[in-house]
Amino acid sequence: MKKIILTLSLAVTVVSLFAQKKTTTSARIAFDASTSLDALPKAENKTAIGVVDTKTGSVAFEATVKNFAFSNPMMQDHFNAERWLNSDVHPSFIFKGNIVDPTSVNFTKDGSYKTEVEGVLTIKGKEQKIKVPGTIIVKGETLSVAANFSIALADYGISGVQVDAGKVSKQPKITVNAELK
Repeated sequence: MKKIILTLSLAVTVVSLFAQKKTTTSARIAFDASTSLDALPKAENKTAIGVVDTKTGSVAFEATVKNFAFSNPMMQDHFNAERWLNSDVHPSFIFKGNIVDPTSVNFTKDGSYKTEVEGVLTIKGKEQKIKVPGTIIVKGETLSVAANFSIALADYGISGVQVDAGKVSKQPKITVNAELK
């Protein structure tokens, strides 16, 4: 009898630990560096991975650079090239941070919660602290996460003729949408 109770207790503990972390392998991250001179520098990655720890408020996302798809294949080649993102050397964009006020989100109650996430974004081996406004929607066991923000390319050592000529925005817009279970 003691073994059964111990086994059940262990099982409940393990399940509750896993329930604290919500994950996805299909987060969508859009990159929009279009300008009035060129509407094509837009890409989307539908295979980013993400995790939100509902107990600690920690948040992490990783997106493979080569998985960003552009409508123009030549633009995709430039994006991954050594002069731009050098994806052979720096294969991922990584964000690690925390919900600024984790008590602002009730992960046990369905609803929409405005929040901010603060952390470090690593692009091309360069780390920058960022603070991003976002929304977390709790619906049952699922979290939907959305964020819109801009980055400065210069902060990550990204420059070039296209940026200087105004064909690529110096501050592209980043959009993150994810459903985590």
